[in-house]
Amino acid sequence: MCTGVRFADSKGNLYFGRNLDWCEHYGESVVITPRAARIPSPFLGTICPKHACIGMAIIEAGAPLYFDCANEVGLAVAGLNFPGYAVFAPEPVEGTVNLAAYEVPLWIASQFSTVAEVRAALGNVTIVNKAVNDLWAVSPLHWIVGDGTESLVIECEADGMHVYDNGLDVLTNQPPFPWHAENVRNYMHVSCEHPEPVTWTRDTLKAFGTGAGMVGFPGGYDPASRFVRAAFLNANYPVEEGEDANVTRLFRTLEGASMCKGGAKMTDGRYEYTLFSDGFSAATRTYYWCTYEEPARRSACMDDYDLDGAELLCVAAA
Repeated sequence: MCTGVRFADSKGNLYFGRNLDWCEHYGESVVITPRAARIPSPFLGTICPKHACIGMAIIEAGAPLYFDCANEVGLAVAGLNFPGYAVFAPEPVEGTVNLAAYEVPLWIASQFSTVAEVRAALGNVTIVNKAVNDLWAVSPLHWIVGDGTESLVIECEADGMHVYDNGLDVLTNQPPFPWHAENVRNYMHVSCEHPEPVTWTRDTLKAFGTGAGMVGFPGGYDPASRFVRAAFLNANYPVEEGEDANVTRLFRTLEGASMCKGGAKMTDGRYEYTLFSDGFSAATRTYYWCTYEEPARRSACMDDYDLDGAELLCVAAA
């Protein structure tokens, strides 16, 4: 499972991040796709980036399979697990832009500058149930896309593609996004404010302590609970100034929806947990990440690399 979060600082710079929750690593690395890279595509022939991208990926058959990525102009995208609902087209559709599901993040980040551009382009896109090769199955995903102004959600189901404006700027997993957007209304009473004393009959009742306004706040690891937590924390976190404070805000918000071993056992007996958390700052064009085993954040600034190159750059292992 996964959680994604987006917000902007007071100057309109995007901060975008995600948790990846699962039971095993895939050999993922931080990968930069430079502008002159030519990425093989099963339906497009070649993806020629307009913008350099950075994100967490595995490289297979010459293509970066991004879990999430961001580009140099401040647009980011993350794929999150969407089992039981994700249905991609069985075959390409003539007259549309056909994309294999695995190349959606790269195509979006490498070709567009804003969420508005992505929204307009998606009207002529078919996402196809095509794996990169026989070693990797098609992952049942949906996607959150964000810039310094807004975010949207892309979901493909049996009745086709749906593109939703995302006024909450977060995403987790199943069920579909509209359900989550309705479910948060059950928690409108939750508040970060300290409750005032009230009188019941002849007794005056006072809160036990700070946080009493959050009684009833969901604490589970299920997608619905994590969505509510991420949405609440993202909406109520105080406005910060500066790179360090906003990166801390991003990772602390993600931490509020993270998973540790011992809390969620899968059907095969293994525990699901937050393998890694990562995020991108458009203010400094820096990608940050940390892992379950090494919680100290590491970073890579795009400006320190040759973004005009033609070869994929493996910056660091996760």
